[in-house]
Amino acid sequence: MASMRDIKRRKSSIQGTQQITKAMKLVSTVKLQRARASAERSKGYFTCMYDTVNNILQRVGHIDHPYLTPGESRRKAVIVITSNRGLAGGYNSNVTKLVTRHPQWKKEDLDIYCLGNKGRETFVRNGYAVKECDNDIVESPVYADAAALSAKLLESFAAGEIGEIYLAYTGFKNTVSHVPTLLRLLPVEVDAAAAQSEGSGEATAIMNFEAEDTEALDLLIPKYVTSLIYGALRESVASENGARMQAMDNATSNAEEIISDLTLKYNRARQGSITQELTEIIAGAEALG
Repeated sequence: MASMRDIKRRKSSIQGTQQITKAMKLVSTVKLQRARASAERSKGYFTCMYDTVNNILQRVGHIDHPYLTPGESRRKAVIVITSNRGLAGGYNSNVTKLVTRHPQWKKEDLDIYCLGNKGRETFVRNGYAVKECDNDIVESPVYADAAALSAKLLESFAAGEIGEIYLAYTGFKNTVSHVPTLLRLLPVEVDAAAAQSEGSGEATAIMNFEAEDTEALDLLIPKYVTSLIYGALRESVASENGARMQAMDNATSNAEEIISDLTLKYNRARQGSITQELTEIIAGAEALG
């Protein structure tokens, strides 16, 4: 059995850790409130753009456009949004597993664009080709950063350097529900369920364009890709803080349980020590008598 000194030292150490986890939980709670409000403000545009493009492609039928057909290259560009710090439960690992455990992908065919240092560490450790890594963009996402990344990827796609573009991020539903999501950005694929959500009869209606359909898509698709990246960044930041708040709350609760257990052990050890001392005193008194 551990000595009283050892129990007291361990209890003091865990109490110090508990104070840190409490502080981190409070910080994450404040950040979550801000990130959640920001994600909700941008979600309307993000969702509307996605639904609009799906409705257009569902109604116009087949269009021979570069953004709608896979490129000749076998390489795939994958944008992976993680955090720069850990202590967020399974937030980072759940996103990277979408790529590392994809049943049909080979690592030699992937160009990884990491937004967040934790993702870069994972992919480098597993031998993936990390094309670029931007750690600052996930700290405070702005639309201009998403637009710059989108323009770079669209240029590579148009040049035939990559054949497909994917986005891996964590979707934010609520404080305790975060969904790792893998979304194909290019070539654009039609989500029939989303396209028909407004009404089954409308989905097959013919759609006319003021300009040519190819010209409209040339203008619309870059905005579509940018809005999806930006929306994913906002949702990922909210999910990160929500996951960290949960992790720190669980750590605080676990520390409380351990402290209670150590307190019980300390009291038992102290009681045993007192009982032993009393026994020795009584035995000594009887010997003298």
